[in-house]
Amino acid sequence: MAKKIARNTFIMENPPTIHSFAGIAGKTEGEGPINYCFDEICEDSYFGQETWEKAESELIKRTINKAIEKGGLKADDVDYMFAGDLLNQCIGTTYGIRELNIPVFGIYGACSTMSEGLALGALMTDSGLGGNVIAATSSHYAAAERQFRFPLSYGGIRTPTSQWTATAAGAAVITPKYTAPYIRGVTVGKIVDMGVTDAANMGAAMAPAAAYVIKTFLTDTAMTPADFDSIVTGDLGTIGSSLLIDILKGENIDISMKHKDCGVMLYDPQKQDTHAGGSGCGCSASVLCGYFLNKLKTGELKNILFCATGALMSPTSAQQGESIPGISHAVFISNTDRFSDS
Repeated sequence: MAKKIARNTFIMENPPTIHSFAGIAGKTEGEGPINYCFDEICEDSYFGQETWEKAESELIKRTINKAIEKGGLKADDVDYMFAGDLLNQCIGTTYGIRELNIPVFGIYGACSTMSEGLALGALMTDSGLGGNVIAATSSHYAAAERQFRFPLSYGGIRTPTSQWTATAAGAAVITPKYTAPYIRGVTVGKIVDMGVTDAANMGAAMAPAAAYVIKTFLTDTAMTPADFDSIVTGDLGTIGSSLLIDILKGENIDISMKHKDCGVMLYDPQKQDTHAGGSGCGCSASVLCGYFLNKLKTGELKNILFCATGALMSPTSAQQGESIPGISHAVFISNTDRFSDS
């Protein structure tokens, strides 16, 4: 079973495997610099459906099915699933997976949902209770705009600090220890709220939560940034990433040479009008499952610390002028299964 080494942090005694994984992206994401890494790029933003919300349901269903198929499994082979999205009551996920007949824990961590699902799935599998567990999440640009801001037809002007919600999804099948990549440890984050109220500057709202969980993981495990090929955040974008590095430097932790942000990686700022970068649950999920896990599997990368970040706001809280709480969870993913090999 996982060993609890501190209040927030667990190290896996029998590190579970990320057995198979899939990432699917939309048209805009398919025009970005890492388009080669996705299992599928869909040019139709409706994914053959009638509404944006139904499109997101189709997106996550395709991604989960692809991850299962790549693992040589069937839906009946999956014991549990942790999944969620940005939409009210997680309807993207709910309607997308209802025909799969997999026992599901619906989770909501905003854009941190993928790291939350991986952490819960790994703990469940390592305990011997889980068996085969899927972690999955998605987001859709137009569905998120309709819920959190304005319908696309409104033609609202986006501020320079705003980020582009990715039309993308990622799914990973976690199984008992088999082969790389392995989930070696997790640190559970806490809500950090520094009083940011600008819903168009979510990177600033989420950066302190990412700083907290990274510092906590490094302190609890006695590891340093040098132990990792990459310390990966979810969707801080350009502004949030800069803030994160500055916050940690103030704590005498320098991740500047190791840090990568999925929201920065997903788009080309010179060619694509995505302002401060990408966001959305599917942003970090698709980049993890499309880019990082493949490199860990082949051994091109040895260790990453994956810290998807979430802004825990709602349309109502934003309209009422509430501040935006942030959350991030850290997942230590490695090409080796022994902690001493770090």
